[in-house]
Amino acid sequence: METFGERLHAAVAERGPLCVGIDPHASLLARWGLSDDIAGLERFSRTVVDALADRVAVLKPQSAFFERFGSRGVAILESTIRQSREAGALVLLDVKRGDIGSTMAAYASAYLDPASSLRADAITVSPYLGVGSLQPAFDLATAHGGGVFVLALTSNPEGPVVQHAVTASGKTVAQTVIDEISQVNAGVTPLGSFGLVVGATIGETGHDLSKINGPLLSPGLGAQGATPSDLRKVFGESLRNVLPSYSREVLAAGPEITDLRAATSRVLDDCRAALG
Repeated sequence: METFGERLHAAVAERGPLCVGIDPHASLLARWGLSDDIAGLERFSRTVVDALADRVAVLKPQSAFFERFGSRGVAILESTIRQSREAGALVLLDVKRGDIGSTMAAYASAYLDPASSLRADAITVSPYLGVGSLQPAFDLATAHGGGVFVLALTSNPEGPVVQHAVTASGKTVAQTVIDEISQVNAGVTPLGSFGLVVGATIGETGHDLSKINGPLLSPGLGAQGATPSDLRKVFGESLRNVLPSYSREVLAAGPEITDLRAATSRVLDDCRAALG
C-alpha cells in the first residue's frame, strides 16, 4: 500500500506543485451566472472537476460550502470526491475537524476510512484540543494510506493571538504543533504523510519548519494577497515541501473549461518558478 506522502510526491513530480480549491460560495456561483442552490452547486463542482482533475496534483473541496445545502449538498461532495480521484487528482478534503476520543475517531472514519462515501486522500484538522487528540485521525490515515494536514500558522489575522502565544516550555503554540508533527514524519521517505497548513501571507515569523519532512500546504495565494514570490520569505529552506494552494484566483476564471485551465497553467508556472 502506497502512503499518502508517496502518492503526493509522485503527483507533484508528474503534474506540478499545485493544489486548487473547490470553494462554491455564493459570490462565485453568481459570478459564473449560476443559481445559489443545488443545481448551481452541482454545475460548478462538476465543471471544476472536468476542467482540472486530470491535470492538477491536488483538488481541495471546502466541505462547508457543500454542507450548507444539507444532505443533497453532501451527496454532491461525495460525487466530487469520487470523480476527482477517478480522474487522477488527489483529494484533500478541507474540513478542519478537531475533537477528542470517540468523536475524533468518528470524524476520522467519515473521511479516511475506505468504506466511507466521503473518503478522501487527506483531510485538514485543528490541533487546538492538543495534537494528541488527533491520534485517531493519524492512526486511520496510517492504516489506509491517508494524509492529515494540521493547522499551524494560518493566514487569518486572528491566528497569531493563539498560534504565537508562548507555552511554559518557551516555544510558541505553533512551534509545538510543528515539532510534534515533525516527530511523526521522522525518517520517512520520500515524504511524510502528515503535513502542516502554513499561510503564504504570514511573512517571516521565526518558526522553524526545517524538520517537518512532510507537505506544507500554503493557502493565501492570489485573492488573499500573497504571491508565489512570498513563499521563499515564509518557508526559506523548506521550500521543497511546499504545496501552494489557490482557490478564487483560479475559480474566478470560470465557467469556461478552457479559461479555468489557462488560469491554472498560469499560476502553476508561477509556482514552479518560485519553488525552483
